[in-house]
Amino acid sequence: MDLGIYTFAETRPDDARQPADRARQRLADLVDEATLADTVGLDVYAVGEHHRPDYVASSPATILAALAMRTERIRLSSAVTVLSSDDPVRVFQEFATLDLLSGGRAEIIAGRGSFIESFPLFGYDLGDYDTLFTEKLELLMALRAQERVTWQGRHRAPLSGQGVYPRPVGDLPIWVAVGGTPASVVRAGRLGLPLAVAIIGGEPHRFVPLVDLYRQAAAEAGHDADALPVGINLHGLIADTADEAAEAAFPPYLETMGRIGRERGWGPPTRARFDAERGPGGALLIGGPDEVTDKILDIHRLFGNSRLMVQFTVGPTPHPVVRRSIELFGEVVAPVVRRETAAVAS
Repeated sequence: MDLGIYTFAETRPDDARQPADRARQRLADLVDEATLADTVGLDVYAVGEHHRPDYVASSPATILAALAMRTERIRLSSAVTVLSSDDPVRVFQEFATLDLLSGGRAEIIAGRGSFIESFPLFGYDLGDYDTLFTEKLELLMALRAQERVTWQGRHRAPLSGQGVYPRPVGDLPIWVAVGGTPASVVRAGRLGLPLAVAIIGGEPHRFVPLVDLYRQAAAEAGHDADALPVGINLHGLIADTADEAAEAAFPPYLETMGRIGRERGWGPPTRARFDAERGPGGALLIGGPDEVTDKILDIHRLFGNSRLMVQFTVGPTPHPVVRRSIELFGEVVAPVVRRETAAVAS
């Protein structure tokens, strides 16, 4: 199983420093985290696109290009590229360039976006939320398949055989990220694209029917469903003990999920709920190495997933805490997970 980290480059809007200073420091920390992830042998580092004051990753491809110069082996991905409000031609060009810079380590995880700030920012109508993604994903796949594309849609100027450059090193992977929408997993399955499932809260077993539906749709479309990669994305933090992990993770989790909850009309997170979700059967990968390893293996038994990604910075988490989490993930958890999942596969 591939194991990785994703981040939105979280920062604190109430930080007393000037916005540019806190953004610069967060990006410096992010480069250090990605370099460490590469050093300890993790497989993927991903940066998610957001256009908010509490995140500084509005241009993931730019950040990933910097990481390409500081890393050697780790795959570099978006998580996600909000394709609905972007131009597929520019997305392809940016990630093809990243692929060249990194020696073939780039990939795109495309999604519709769980935040909506990019739609008015770039002049798109939220009423076209789904059709925008469908159309632009079609174009992105066409651009990957051939150098010159003739294409016409509703939301972008047509292409009439223009060449799109540069070309990537190889077959630039395109994943589709989903939350809990059946239509989204069916679309990914029919297209034969890898699936990344974000499980943010609740009980992971509730998502098993969605992954089953994805594989069914893929098989019905003539794809080898068993060969298609499935990734699971979770929130988490690893410390030397379970108590240390919980005490480090809860304050930024409370602050961030509480703020987002107020925006969306959710009830505030509680410590009781947090503790329940980091226990067996919950969606939070928060604990010591043994607890986290056991839960990752439980997730694998549920989904048969080939990738698992963790967001260690759900809210602004102190950099030394994140570094220790990455070290434990790569040096202690990953070897056991890989050995156990390889044994199952054989």
